[in-house]
Amino acid sequence: MWSKSCILAAAVAALAQFANVPAADAADAVRVGKAVPFAWTFTPVEVGLEAGIWAKHGLQPQVTGFGGDARMQQALTAHSIDFGLGSGPGMGFMAKGVPAKAVAAFATSPRNLALVVGPNSPITDVSQTKGKKFGITTVGSLTDWLLKRMALAQGWKHDDVIAVPLGGLETSLAGLKTGQVDGLVLATEVSYGLEEKKEAKIIANFGSYAPKFHTHVIFARNELIEKQPDVVKRFVTAWFETIAWMKANRQKTIEITGKLIRLSPAVAARTYDEEIGMLKDDGRFDPEAIALIKTSLVEMKILEAVPADEVMFTTKFVQ
Repeated sequence: MWSKSCILAAAVAALAQFANVPAADAADAVRVGKAVPFAWTFTPVEVGLEAGIWAKHGLQPQVTGFGGDARMQQALTAHSIDFGLGSGPGMGFMAKGVPAKAVAAFATSPRNLALVVGPNSPITDVSQTKGKKFGITTVGSLTDWLLKRMALAQGWKHDDVIAVPLGGLETSLAGLKTGQVDGLVLATEVSYGLEEKKEAKIIANFGSYAPKFHTHVIFARNELIEKQPDVVKRFVTAWFETIAWMKANRQKTIEITGKLIRLSPAVAARTYDEEIGMLKDDGRFDPEAIALIKTSLVEMKILEAVPADEVMFTTKFVQ
């Protein structure tokens, strides 16, 4: 028989041993910023949480939505977030000194964005948009870039269609209803919902204006890339594992995303079928897409000179 003193000593020793072992299921909290809070293409964060994929990779995303790429890039600069979900053209902010880089590309042609006007607007076609005002999120954002791209595709100057920065969805819709703008560049799923309620009509989808493109990329702060590359690698891996899950689980994804961004079942299904194909499987950067973004940033006077690859992105976290 052991004495009480021996039992106590053994218990203390066991506790000391376990105190030195980190909890196996302790997840790293990572602060994730979305350029806009209501985009279907950014829902892999929440889908991955529900599917248990982030936990599997030891991560706990804490999400903040912003009113456009520019505001999200400000948060990256201020170290308020660790990762950003933003646009391919948003890589131009790196050339302006934002201490971050794109670490993976996760969406191709911008089928997730549409041009809408009021339900009673006389505008029925893109050819009628010259000199008209359209709401975007922020200057330098994907919505800004695509509106300029649309104007150039018509053979006009990039500013022949006037971009009006309005920020988030509520202020954008208010601007449309009050006549501050003639129309809006909006997420396709939001446009479907407005069309369903007869509050707007879609006159164009932007997918055709940039078929070889990176609509969305994942940004990470330079400090995180340099000092905690394992966290970045796990984030990228979990993200693309979630996309694979979404592609394999259509109905469940429709249910999760529909509830998350408040879409009717019909609109949620329509959105899934339109946008799931633009989500990439591997995160690789397409040289043609990068070349388009670089040259257009200069053509549209967002940057003065074409930036180098290493300023904009790194390939160390994708195959």
